[in-house]
Amino acid sequence: MAGEIPAEQAAERMWLIVGLGNPGMEYAWTPHNMGFLAVDRLAEAGHIRVERPEAKSYIGRGMLAGQEVVLAKPQTMMNLSGMAARELLERLELTAANLIVLCDEVMLPWGMIRVGQHGSAGTHNGMKSVVRAVGTEFIRVRLGVGPEKVWGELRDYVLQPMRAAEREVAAQMVSEASEAVEAILVEGVSKAMSRFNRRVPPAEEVWE
Repeated sequence: MAGEIPAEQAAERMWLIVGLGNPGMEYAWTPHNMGFLAVDRLAEAGHIRVERPEAKSYIGRGMLAGQEVVLAKPQTMMNLSGMAARELLERLELTAANLIVLCDEVMLPWGMIRVGQHGSAGTHNGMKSVVRAVGTEFIRVRLGVGPEKVWGELRDYVLQPMRAAEREVAAQMVSEASEAVEAILVEGVSKAMSRFNRRVPPAEEVWE
């Protein structure tokens, strides 16, 4: 795939892994904070503390799957996430090719993840902000939070607390997303896409 970092070169690079979410306890267990939850799982896997304030984020540096990584949770609101991602890349002297972004995705059903490279930001305001700030040449891991039926406003849905059943699925999904990120670091994007991406069933309705 064009622009992909070959797996054999991955060990020579540092990676910035950014989870998108909204700061504040009131948002902690909402669908829109799946990116934060995924970074928490990666931090647990790598025994990394994501707590140092830097570049409008909480960050932690360590090793994951044999690669040097910086994990980050922007502390801007969601629609300003790109400011934090750009500042972190600049401070670490990295390019967008070294960036992996994790976020929720309403166009995927609960429990499904999607690894991708390049492409549009879709309807996600945090991803739109990242694209505006750093361009499209970065890796993204999307975690599905799409409802069975569309109702009301998208904003209301993604900011409401998850139900118990959704939390169970969310826990499984962040574990799978963590595995996908490790696969990207070790094997490269193409192999991770082949391993983790499944076909999305056709939706009856879409968000406006």
